[in-house]
Amino acid sequence: MGHRLSKIYTRTGDDGSTGLGDRSRVAKDSNRIEAIGQLDELNSSIGVTLANELPDNIRSCLNRVQHNLLDIGGELAVPGFDALVTAENVKFLEDCLDEFNGELSPLKEFILPGGVPAAAHCHVARTVCRRVERRLQTLAKEEDVSQYSRQYVNRLSDLLFVAARYINLKGGDGDVLWDHDRTKKKFKKTD
Repeated sequence: MGHRLSKIYTRTGDDGSTGLGDRSRVAKDSNRIEAIGQLDELNSSIGVTLANELPDNIRSCLNRVQHNLLDIGGELAVPGFDALVTAENVKFLEDCLDEFNGELSPLKEFILPGGVPAAAHCHVARTVCRRVERRLQTLAKEEDVSQYSRQYVNRLSDLLFVAARYINLKGGDGDVLWDHDRTKKKFKKTD
């Protein structure tokens, strides 16, 4: 394989546009580029999660996720390109969800994003993933966006939530529960 980038700066984007894989140019703030940028941020956030100590099954799953996110970015970077993410990729996330969730107790309270550092990073990735979902939905109102890519990102946000809980369970801290009664204790009604 030849070199993908032989020169980092090209000056072609100085006018506020950027090139797509089909050699067309679009505004850097277009919905397509916004979605690609959000995918990049999500992938980077998952990379930060992977920089932590993780259970092997979480690490393996998230490594595969990073590759699939790059595939979705590739789909978006080349309008009209065949979808790279398929029903099989969505099923993989569902299988991981079932595996991780199988060891967790049912939620009876809302949880706070936190716990051990890896779980906290996973929660940040989850919130970025939700933003990607919104950007893909916005783009889908204007242009074709693969159904499977949108499903994948939707499942991924669920997976990141469950993964954070699983990481906290394996890290010994468990979930950080929301104390919804704290305001009642602080602001007791007086007669």
